[in-house]
Amino acid sequence: TMSTAVAKWGGDYPHVLAGAQFDRKSLEGLIALASKIKSDMKHFQDSAPLKGKILALMFYEPSTRTSSSFHCAMLRLGGQVLSIKDTKTSSVAKGETLEDTVRTLESYCDGIVLRHPEKGSALRASKVLKCPLFNAGDGAGEHPTQALLDMFTIYSELGTVDGLTITMLGDLKHGRTVHSLANTLSHFKVKLNYVSPDFLKMPDYVKKIVGERKVEQKEYENLDTILKDTDVLYVTRVQKERFTGPNGKAEYEKAQGAYVITPDLMEKLQAKKKMIVMHPLPRVGEIDPALDSDPRAAYFREMRCGMIMRMALLLTAMG
Repeated sequence: TMSTAVAKWGGDYPHVLAGAQFDRKSLEGLIALASKIKSDMKHFQDSAPLKGKILALMFYEPSTRTSSSFHCAMLRLGGQVLSIKDTKTSSVAKGETLEDTVRTLESYCDGIVLRHPEKGSALRASKVLKCPLFNAGDGAGEHPTQALLDMFTIYSELGTVDGLTITMLGDLKHGRTVHSLANTLSHFKVKLNYVSPDFLKMPDYVKKIVGERKVEQKEYENLDTILKDTDVLYVTRVQKERFTGPNGKAEYEKAQGAYVITPDLMEKLQAKKKMIVMHPLPRVGEIDPALDSDPRAAYFREMRCGMIMRMALLLTAMG
């Protein structure tokens, strides 16, 4: 996989390509900087540390959340943004290689955010660049800034990562957010629970990496016995398009219905008073909107933390 080929992040290697680039030390450094930005946003905006710098957003796939988040992160640091959305009518459509496209952009800009449908594309692009490249998703590969913002959200909400029990729920087989997050969390002293239908389990390769770091992992088919000990419930959507096969529709409805988080469920299964519910969003029915007003519902604060963590990354790589 691409992770093995990627250098450690920091110093003279500014590209953010894969979760595996970050060790405990660099994660703690980013969390500390993000915390500083969060507590003193006005100072960072007024001092405009990235004034005069331009960030290119190059999205070969639609994205509202990630592109808006990077865009606003750059603006808040005093920088400017070049946004390229319509790759269908550009030179890309004329058959230009990804390498040539990013090298051209590098001659105009100081950093590039790339989302591309092909696994490994971000690593490929980074090899021809000197300016920092931020991978905003490469197909089924990686989405490293999501794992970083999730780590920061947990820290920001609960004050620590060590000692927590994190329960991941939903489609753990296809969800790249949970793959990256499990990998990143395993640098800390955590316990991980994986809750999914039998055919949507966390992949073995992820469990192997986590296991090598001596982190306890357990698999369950429901939340019944474990919600009461959970500090972070990380909910993902069960994606309809994954259910092919003759009983697809029935299986999808069963799987989707099995994992809906409601205020009643939280009470019935005795969720802690001090815990959080997270979701990478968009959600399609996995969390009842009735839960939104519960102080434990952290998913919109998670979006804010995402922009702040991206500010910390941009500042470190381009400042």
